[in-house]
Amino acid sequence: MSVGSKTIRFTLNGEAVGAEVPPHWNLVELLQNRFGLYGARESCGQGLCGCCTALVDGRAVSGCLYLAALADGTRVETVEQPAAGGGLDAVQKAFIECGAFQCGFCTPGFVLMSRKLLDENPDPTEDDIRHYLSGNLCRCATYPEIIEAVKLAARLRKKRDATADKRR
Repeated sequence: MSVGSKTIRFTLNGEAVGAEVPPHWNLVELLQNRFGLYGARESCGQGLCGCCTALVDGRAVSGCLYLAALADGTRVETVEQPAAGGGLDAVQKAFIECGAFQCGFCTPGFVLMSRKLLDENPDPTEDDIRHYLSGNLCRCATYPEIIEAVKLAARLRKKRDATADKRR
């Protein structure tokens, strides 16, 4: 263990994990360097763009500003969290179908926040979507496609839920 490092334990995408982290590491560095998860990406380094978004105990945080040591004892979810049953989830499918990305750098943050939005509000208006995703920036300006993808994902989730209800 290096000087000042701390051993932390937390749940990462549903799995109990532990890691030794230097005191200066942020959550993005922890996810990338210890777990090989590259969905959360540091871009602005100021918590303004949403590229580094992760969920800590269900709350969206800027991984570039969130100290890794603070993850001790928490539940961390990233865009890599597997969809139930494997494969792509409704949000991922909708982003692909709508072409809601160009370079893809911001896409993981948008996908994660879109999932969270639809978990909280399964039938958002366009204004709801714009407001909820306002902390995420796309430098390629695919905003119209992102809005359409979230609307489509909401429809896909409703269809999935209706199908599940019929099976019960």
